[in-house]
Order: sequence, then structure tokens, then C-alpha cells
Amino acid sequence: MEQQDLLNLLYISYYWPPSGGPGVQRGLKFVKHLPTFGVRPTVLTVDEKQASYPLLDNTFLNEVPQELEVYRTATSEPFEYYKKLSGKKEIPYSGFANQKAKDTVVDKLFKFVRGNLFIPDARVGWNKHALKKAEALLQDGKYKAILTTSPPHSTQLIGLKLRKKYNVKWIADLRDPWTNIHYYDQLYHTPLAKRLDQKYERQVLEQADAVIVTSEDTKRLFLNKPAHINPNKIHVIPNGYDEDDFIYPSEPPQDTFLITYTGTITETYNIDVFLKVIAHLMSVHSEINYKLRFVGKVSEGVKHQIEKAGLLGVTEFIPYVPHDQAIKYLMQSTVLLLAIADVPSVFANVPGKLFEYLASNKPIVCLGPVHSDTDRIIDECGAGRLFHYTAYDLMLDHMTQMSKAWKINSNLDLPLINHSQFSRRELTGELAEVIKKLVK
Repeated sequence: MEQQDLLNLLYISYYWPPSGGPGVQRGLKFVKHLPTFGVRPTVLTVDEKQASYPLLDNTFLNEVPQELEVYRTATSEPFEYYKKLSGKKEIPYSGFANQKAKDTVVDKLFKFVRGNLFIPDARVGWNKHALKKAEALLQDGKYKAILTTSPPHSTQLIGLKLRKKYNVKWIADLRDPWTNIHYYDQLYHTPLAKRLDQKYERQVLEQADAVIVTSEDTKRLFLNKPAHINPNKIHVIPNGYDEDDFIYPSEPPQDTFLITYTGTITETYNIDVFLKVIAHLMSVHSEINYKLRFVGKVSEGVKHQIEKAGLLGVTEFIPYVPHDQAIKYLMQSTVLLLAIADVPSVFANVPGKLFEYLASNKPIVCLGPVHSDTDRIIDECGAGRLFHYTAYDLMLDHMTQMSKAWKINSNLDLPLINHSQFSRRELTGELAEVIKKLVK
């Protein structure tokens, strides 16, 4: 397709390289593949020197297409004050995984301020800067559509204002639930703050020309809200994996039954039963060298659970690593552990890491809600088993069978499974179709 025939899209995202984390990957991979499907993206993001990134991954900079136009703006955010006043060096992770299990009075105060003075979130200070630049870019009518991606959900308010002012189609990509996110109640919202946040959420869902979500359960969650939403405009485009990332060979250890978890985990993920299963297996299968490996941010509460189960001596904690290194850890594992936060909105949570787990062809042991989207995907791909958080006997039986199989052959890799529908290229094609139908 000739360059002049491409449809121009303004892609607005707070998180962009060198920021790390799964949210960055979704946008980066979309932007990488969109030109193949007739859409030329331009990215509007925040100046990385002023941004509040919980995670950094400079390796993502190598994946930004050279021909891509990227505009960065200033921002006005409270996190520097937060670090000075709290004495903490880190910006809070999603789910507060880098916070202590029990809030101090200062922690509660900061969460109250965050939940009531910064609505929808503390990065809303970027909006005025991003809006000014977006309006300048939209003046000449070059862009036929804009896409805003969140979290932070404050980014969706940029799309809301641009949609009202310009004759441009607006796609709202919501990677996570909004007022139903699993840590929402930790922000001590007043009733007034909750109503305002719910109002913003409703306006975005009603006024966006198309809404993209990452799971069927999230779509059902939004459709059950008191808003006037055409269900046909909500499209499910899950997260996925990029074939180009899987360059490492599978090398499971021969002398160790190594179970790896990657990403953030807090005590709300409820892995107690799994830890008890491993502790039991160690007591009855002393001939097997079991080892747990957590790659990423692990809350103090989870570390305490591991210690209580008597597993601290066989557990390795590796801090956040660049994405390519995380993939390498997957490929050097026997089994992969997946856990979903045990919260009311749990059915709407399909972790982005699931799809990279699938691409590794390693057996998955997952704790989560039975009959959820995650359960269905794992089952349909033949990639392992999902167990309810309390299913001790079922999980013990499953892990016992895997342990017996491991003693015969230490490589438990699955045969090539059908997960091609979750490749980033395929999913970007779906997004391009949504965009092109809007601007016909």
C-alpha cells in the first residue's frame, strides 16, 4: 500500500518507551503493525524526563519504528512531592505492590489525597499539555481518527474533549476496568469523588465512537453499568504476544522442577493454596528439587505468605527485568504460575502475561475464577489448568501427576498449541478493521 493511501491515526498514550510494563507493550506492538493494515499512527505521549513511570525498560526503545512520528509534551504531576513527603523512592505500582501489607497513617493519607483530589488519577496533570499539542496536530484535518489508551484513565478525558471539538472519530482503548479495578477501594474515595469518577467513566463509554476492551468479561462489566451504550461499539481485542520476542530456545532445567511467575503480585492474588501444595509435595517427594522463582515486583505480604509456608529457602526473588530477559526466564522454566487477583471484578481480568505464557509452550498452573475468560483460553489452547483459589485437592492431584511425569522426563513442554489468534499482528489487524469502519 502506498504511503499516501494510509489512514492517519493519532495514538495518545501516557505510557511509552522508555516506560516498562505490559501497558506499553500493547501500544508499541499496535503501532509496529498498523501500517501493514493501512493505518499510519502518530504517537502523542509525555516527556520521559517528566513522566511518572513506576517501571523503566530501555530495551523497548529499540522496538519503536524509525519512521514513527512521536510527539512528547510536558506534564504536571504530584509524584515528586509524594516521594519527598513520604520518604519513598518509588512511585506506587498498580495494585500498590511496592507498599507494605499494612498501611501506615501516612500511606492512608496519600491514598486519600490520590483518590479524592486527583480524579480519575494522579496523572491527570498531563491532560492540559497533551490537549494543547493534540489540538495543534488536529487543526489541518490530517488525522481521521484518534485513539486514547488507558490506564491512566485520565487519558480518556483527552479523547472526550477532542471528540466534542473536532470532527474526528474517537476510539477508547481501556486495557483495565475503571471504577472496578481490584485496588479501587484502597483509595478511600468519598461518595462525591466516586460519583465524579463514575460520571467520567460513563461519559467515555457513551461518547466514544468505539470502545476496545481486553476481555469478554470486561465488556459485560461495562455493559452492566447505568450508561446508554450500544453493545455493538464495544470490541474485544485481547492482549497478545509478539512472535519476534520469542528468540530464545526452551531450556528447562534437568535437575530442578522450576516454577516461574513473572510480573507484579500482591497478597490479593491469593496463592496460599498453591504454596501449601508445593510444601506438601516437598515433604513427600524429597527426591525432587522444587524451586519457585518470582520475576518482578513481589509485595511484602506475599513474601510473608511464602515464609509462612516454609518455602523461603526454595524461592528466588528477581526484581523487575527488561522484557526480553523476562521472556528468557519463561523459556528456562519447567512450569509457569499464573494468578489473578481474588477480587469482585476478577472475571474481567485476563492478565497480559497469559499470552506470553501461551507462546512459551510451557504448562500453566493458574489460580483464578472457574469459567472465566482466562479459564476458557487456557482450556481451549490446551495450555494447562486453572484452579479455584480453594481447590487444594484438585491442584495437589494435578501437581502430583506433573511431578511423576517430570521424574520420567524433565522437559514438560507442551506440543505446539493453537495460540496464533493471539499474535500481536493478528490482533492489530482487528484494531485496523475497527478504525477503518469508523472513518468510511
